[in-house]
Amino acid sequence: MQWWALLIVVYLSVYLEATQHHRKALYPSAYRIKRGTYSLINPTFQHSVEDVNLLFEILLAGMQIQSGDHTILIPDEELASLRNVEKLEVLCDDVLPKKLSDIRRLTAELEQRRQRLTWQDFERTVLTLVYSAQTLARVRDQRQREAWTDSVIRLFRAVQRDLRPF
Repeated sequence: MQWWALLIVVYLSVYLEATQHHRKALYPSAYRIKRGTYSLINPTFQHSVEDVNLLFEILLAGMQIQSGDHTILIPDEELASLRNVEKLEVLCDDVLPKKLSDIRRLTAELEQRRQRLTWQDFERTVLTLVYSAQTLARVRDQRQREAWTDSVIRLFRAVQRDLRPF
């Protein structure tokens, strides 16, 4: 085998590995929604500027994301009763990772990415950051606190890196 043929084989194997890595879903549970509604497969909350503003308003109102079913608590009853909030509930209940091990897997994959996040993945990463920060505030065990702190920092860096111009 000639040296250039070997070089081509090595290049193609590296290229195939890289393309497989980029196709891997950051949030695989987005494609396995438990509620059985086709329209909620790969759910996203933000589809317009109004949705972005609404999410900001919900977060400012003190929305809490917790583990388990029906994970979001919105203190403002008017905001909580909005129809759009259903998709946010699906995102927080069924899509966001809640276990520290799942969040660490996510942060490792985010650190390896060389391309920008899709807007759906960006939204989910920000919501995972919110969940992680809220969980960190509740954790009392020092080791758990350090692990959650590391995850919050890594998620923040991923969001920050995605916002920078290339």
